[in-house]
Amino acid sequence: MRTTNIMQSKIENIAPGSFIAENHWYPKALNATIHPMVSFFLNLSKERIITRYCHLNPMVDTAKLDEILSYQCKHFLWGGADLINSTSAGGKRNMVVLENNSCPSGQKSMPLLDDNKEDGSYRLLIERTFKPLLKPRKGAAQVKGKLALLYDKNYMETSGYAAVIADVMKENVLLVPYYNGQDNNHIKIENDLICVLHEGEWHPMRAIFRYVTQKPWTRIPLHTKTKILNPIIACLAGGRNKMVAAKAYDIYNTELKGFGLNINTPETIWDVSKNEIPLWVMKMGGQAVIKIPYSNAGQGVYTITNDSELDAFMELEIEYERFIVQSLIGNYNWSSVSSTGKYYHVGTIPNSKGETFVTDLRMMLSSTENGIRPLCVYSRRAEKPLADNLDKGTESWAMLGTNLSVKEGENQWGSDTNRLMLMDRRDFNKLGLGLDDLIEGYIQTVLSTVAIDKMCKALYNSKGKFRMKLFKSLNNDPILLDEIMIS
Repeated sequence: MRTTNIMQSKIENIAPGSFIAENHWYPKALNATIHPMVSFFLNLSKERIITRYCHLNPMVDTAKLDEILSYQCKHFLWGGADLINSTSAGGKRNMVVLENNSCPSGQKSMPLLDDNKEDGSYRLLIERTFKPLLKPRKGAAQVKGKLALLYDKNYMETSGYAAVIADVMKENVLLVPYYNGQDNNHIKIENDLICVLHEGEWHPMRAIFRYVTQKPWTRIPLHTKTKILNPIIACLAGGRNKMVAAKAYDIYNTELKGFGLNINTPETIWDVSKNEIPLWVMKMGGQAVIKIPYSNAGQGVYTITNDSELDAFMELEIEYERFIVQSLIGNYNWSSVSSTGKYYHVGTIPNSKGETFVTDLRMMLSSTENGIRPLCVYSRRAEKPLADNLDKGTESWAMLGTNLSVKEGENQWGSDTNRLMLMDRRDFNKLGLGLDDLIEGYIQTVLSTVAIDKMCKALYNSKGKFRMKLFKSLNNDPILLDEIMIS
């Protein structure tokens, strides 16, 4: 089944009391019953998670893990990591971070944790993270204006957030389409405030919930008096920039080295020009993943397992000049040479035909006054099962790609919900995950979130100005640099 989010073209004025559950969940998730293990995990206290994790990983420093889980983000307040349940050649299980997304999807795929709370973790995010953001800081001038939600896809979820914001804040919220590559004459920046034209009048925004995901730095400036969840720096520092994210993880792993903690990632080569890509793919044994660092929703990711796939990629016209190349997480049988640190897919429990499918795990969380807390979880599987052997003509993406988003036209997106794996009583058992895997996935997501937030902080100087020279040294792609709106 493919679900299409219809492109909206008008601004909506969302009033309190507008939330209707049927409009904000996939049909298969609306009446699903959450799996008891997932419910148990989401209700675990920080102290119990730390005790359990350190019991299984005695080299981990308990005080450091407590400090990390208690961390309060300054910029990257809301994220969702895509994780792969993997094993190494030696049989060690790992949760591997593929990427961490600013403004992630997931609410519409999450069964209710409590049947009596019909707005689910939509409300948790707004109450825990968005509402505290609106509190005026001591000594700061009070910004007056309306609340808005800006979006460029995922109407099902964004309209749900807008309705919950209206309920929590007890005021109307403007739900505003803001598509990439279109005339957006209904939005302007005036006196460092984002303003929205609604019913013939310009309204300044005191705060915005942002779900603008396609090159958001081309439409929203880094510096505004309007408070934004998440601000654009969260995207540039790693939430929508895989290049800088990889460097943020590497830097933070150096800090974590003495505490028994580590962000698990595939081997990553960054700052690669297009002409260099075949050399790095060859060095990785002819199997690799090539990523355009600034794409999302499954776009701009290319799995390479044979010369035909590499040749097809090299023929593409791509506007950016810098790429990253990562080692491929594949089937153990695909490689005749195993090496320490190489990851292989665990995949689903075999079905009745003996087929195993690649799956990922999306862990969404947000920064709160009590640290970084999980919000919701879901999984996605690949279209085709893993093969034991790769033929020369094999198209690997169908076996390895898990993203559900399908681009159906300009600013038009669909979702292949047949491949959605819920955290319910039926689907969860097929994933082969246990409670400790969920805890590991949560900690990996927190570590990657903290790494990106620290990079956000590093990219501002003591006066709150963006350090463009530093950013350029981290990500010297002229096309990207020209796109960034500073103010």
